[in-house]
Amino acid sequence: MKITTRILLLLTGVFLSLILLLSGFIYYASANYSFEDFYKRLEIRAATTAKIYLEDNQDINAIKEVRQSYLEQLPKEDIQIMLTPYGDSLRIKASQLNVPIKFLDDIKREGSANYRKQNLFYTGIRYKPSDTNKDYLVIVSAENYYFTHHITYLRNLLISALIISLVLVLLISFWISRKIVQPLQDITTRVKDISSENLNLRLKASENEDELSTLTKTFNDMLDRLEAAFETQKNFVSNASHELNTPLTSIIGEADVILSKPRQPHEYQEAILAILEEAEKLNKKTQALLFLAQTGYNGKVLKFDKVRIDQLVLDVKETVDKIYPTNRVIIDFSFLPESPEKLKVKGNEQLLHLALSNVIMNACKYSNNDTVRVSLGASSQQIIIVVKDLGIGIPENEIKYIYDPFFRASNTKRFEGYGIGLPITRNVVKMHDGEIVVSSVLNQGVTVEIKLPVGNYKL
Repeated sequence: MKITTRILLLLTGVFLSLILLLSGFIYYASANYSFEDFYKRLEIRAATTAKIYLEDNQDINAIKEVRQSYLEQLPKEDIQIMLTPYGDSLRIKASQLNVPIKFLDDIKREGSANYRKQNLFYTGIRYKPSDTNKDYLVIVSAENYYFTHHITYLRNLLISALIISLVLVLLISFWISRKIVQPLQDITTRVKDISSENLNLRLKASENEDELSTLTKTFNDMLDRLEAAFETQKNFVSNASHELNTPLTSIIGEADVILSKPRQPHEYQEAILAILEEAEKLNKKTQALLFLAQTGYNGKVLKFDKVRIDQLVLDVKETVDKIYPTNRVIIDFSFLPESPEKLKVKGNEQLLHLALSNVIMNACKYSNNDTVRVSLGASSQQIIIVVKDLGIGIPENEIKYIYDPFFRASNTKRFEGYGIGLPITRNVVKMHDGEIVVSSVLNQGVTVEIKLPVGNYKL
């Protein structure tokens, strides 16, 4: 069932139920009021009739005039005056009047009583004249004109109003359901137009801060991530094919040349050395790719222990000293916390060593061994490592691609590298629930900030 239909049925059901309850209450209250009012009218007639026929004084004429002037004849009106019956006569009178014995008995005991048979209403009173000791029952019966006509009219009016309300409710509910569902239909139509060929399209955001606006923003955020992922994949395929194709082309070309005709032994040796060199490059790139893929896996498959970050920085410095003996790396521990527990994280020491080594060695390489400052600080929540160099920097329009595998900035052509270091570093940091932020000013250097949570557990 469509949402539009469900909303239509729900709103119609709710409104119709309320209208039915209200109409039923009005009808029930009006009917009860008509009964009570008519019984009072009959009781007044009974009392007036008793005074006219059972009292003997000078006010009787006045009462007759009042009755004739203000008490109109009711439909099927009938008045019965009788001495109060007892015993068998009570049953006989009840049979003559076609009323229950209990009705007459209630009049005797309570002084008044009411009885209804279909639309014929009875009211009886017990009356004792002032000038005699005799006891009488005065019973007035009549048809309730108000109930048979006015209530019927009210019932028909309510039914007509109910039908009109039902039509209006259906129309209003249909309009409301269309109004509610229309934004969803617009979103569906727009989403159908979005594919891998036009991921730049976005849903139109609503100015209202409602659930649909949140849905639109969430979907647009997902499209942003998908577009970034597609761009990353496209760049990866393009760069990987180029990086892997170059050494393969060199190997095949060198083999074709050396095998094109007989050669001297030293020529074969030179060719094999060239092939070996290219094969080693290919091997390094392949291993880098495999390692990059592995660091993208869930960190639960790796062993995590307590790692002291200050000691890790010193170990990385030793590694950098071996590869770049003339480096000018300066370690700043002036922001270390007093408690050594704030310098410990739960992590894989080898991966963290590799990630930090990549950052510091990049800083040394692209700054031509100029000064590289490594600062370490910590708070109660996280440990912060800042690596700042004075090198060539990264062009502003290219910094968004630095985590793409094999991407290298346009100003790094005279430096060796494969464009794998930063993607690996970012994967490692993410495996440790950390964050890496890279900022740069062209020809002034790069600043890399790594944040790791203190005491982070990965089981």
